[in-house]
Order: sequence, then structure tokens, then C-alpha cells
Amino acid sequence: MIVYCAGAIKGDSSYKENYSAIIDIIREYQHSALSELNPEFHSPFPLDDRQIFQRDIKWIEKSNLMIAEISGASLGVGFEIAYALYIRKIPVLAVYNANIDNISSMVTGCDSEFLSIKKYDNDGELREMIKSFLNEQILY
Repeated sequence: MIVYCAGAIKGDSSYKENYSAIIDIIREYQHSALSELNPEFHSPFPLDDRQIFQRDIKWIEKSNLMIAEISGASLGVGFEIAYALYIRKIPVLAVYNANIDNISSMVTGCDSEFLSIKKYDNDGELREMIKSFLNEQILY
């Protein structure tokens, strides 16, 4: 399965390690994790903003689902979630750390049938959420 991974890069990247962990977990389950943080897909040369936009849209277009780390505020991640939900109509799991209490209302207020929002306390919970989400999508 191809999974697009989203997380704050230029916004509040305080949870970048958790974003990286999501990629690692997906790869451990033998799925493809599309993300610039995945060493398999890291560009050997710097990309300008237009190239990044085109690459990420192309990746979302190729993906079966998306997992987004939303603990840190990021306009880009919000854009990617909206694109996945309303253009591609693919399942999106949005996860955030339980220490965060100000997740965007544009995400928490969204009633798309394709969106699941979960909070995690630790790496074990994050791993279990991802495993469960992947398994649900395989069975669906």
C-alpha cells in the first residue's frame, strides 16, 4: 500500500521526531511511505517551492491513504489533508500528541467520512494506531 505521510516541516516542527517515527512504522509494515523525510525518496538536490508542491501533489495522487502528524501547526499539512479528503477522497488518519490542546478547528471540526483523528500519549500508542489504521484499510 502507498501511504502519503504529512507533518510540519516549515511550521511548528516540534514533533518532527514523531513524524519520522510514523514513516518508520509504515516502512516496518512493508508499505511505501511517501515523504521527504523518507530516505528512499529524499531528493539529492534542493527543490524550489513549485517543485515541492508538484512532487507532494503527485505523491498524494499516487497514495491509497494518508497519515498526518498534526501536533505542530502547519498550513502545508492542512492543505494536504484537505486535498486528500476532498480531491482524492482517500482515508486520512490525523494523529496528535495528548499534550497538545489546540488542534485546528478546521481539522477537528471536519466531518468527512474519510477522516479519523486520534491522540496518542506515547510511541506505543502511536504504533498501535497506525497498525490498526493500516489493517482497516487492507480489509476495506
